[in-house]
Amino acid sequence: MEAYTSFASVYDTFMDNVPYASWADYIHSLLCRYGIKDGILLDLGCGTGTMTEIMAGYGYDMIGVDYSAEMLEIAMEKRARSGYDILYLQQDMREFELYGTVKAVVSVCDSVNYITDPDELAEVFRLINNYLDPGGIFLFDFNTDYKYRHVMGDCTIAEDRGECSFIWDNCYYGEEKINEYDLTFFVLDSQHSEDGIPRYRKFCETHYQRGYTLDEIRELLERSGLIFETAYDMDTKEAPSNVSERILVAAREHGKCISQ
Repeated sequence: MEAYTSFASVYDTFMDNVPYASWADYIHSLLCRYGIKDGILLDLGCGTGTMTEIMAGYGYDMIGVDYSAEMLEIAMEKRARSGYDILYLQQDMREFELYGTVKAVVSVCDSVNYITDPDELAEVFRLINNYLDPGGIFLFDFNTDYKYRHVMGDCTIAEDRGECSFIWDNCYYGEEKINEYDLTFFVLDSQHSEDGIPRYRKFCETHYQRGYTLDEIRELLERSGLIFETAYDMDTKEAPSNVSERILVAAREHGKCISQ
């Protein structure tokens, strides 16, 4: 699946409602609670680097990993403007490699939901456990099966931002727990607009995400060798409920697990 190719150019425009600053503040507070106030931190599935930049501003030495070259290109443009010394690596999170261990790993914006095979997600968690310092912390969020099944599934979302607009069609396959969403977006092509008549370029992408329950996530973490610490409803910051839509999980490194 080639996701976030053409869409990368307008990703930040349509994600401007995501509370990155408050998410980062919350994640930073949790890291500090675990005694991680500096050092090397990995942002896994970093996208265009918004969260990576914010965490660098807190004083962490940041590494960003993402599969999309187009997303990383935008992230590196942000790095050039900010001057932060961030290392970006284009890698598949299912087989990422680092030069050494890190104090913590963070992953936001439901990046783990893109791993639709539970066995492959367990391998991602195993790699994270492998690259964490002893006792290191992994903080990540995920969209729940409840969200896809009862909130997003089989609905259409459309937005018009003037210079770009999109139509987002969702279809949730409950038995497989797979959410398919087809993105059609239109971007103003200023170079080819004539006589005051705007012309737009059309792009289409299809993305797939899997809905997980907290119990499934916990089982996969423990299978990978990580220790499940706790979980929070990302909206309320309270314990998750059966109607939580996005859950933040904290897990801890616990030895190293050999891949099967």
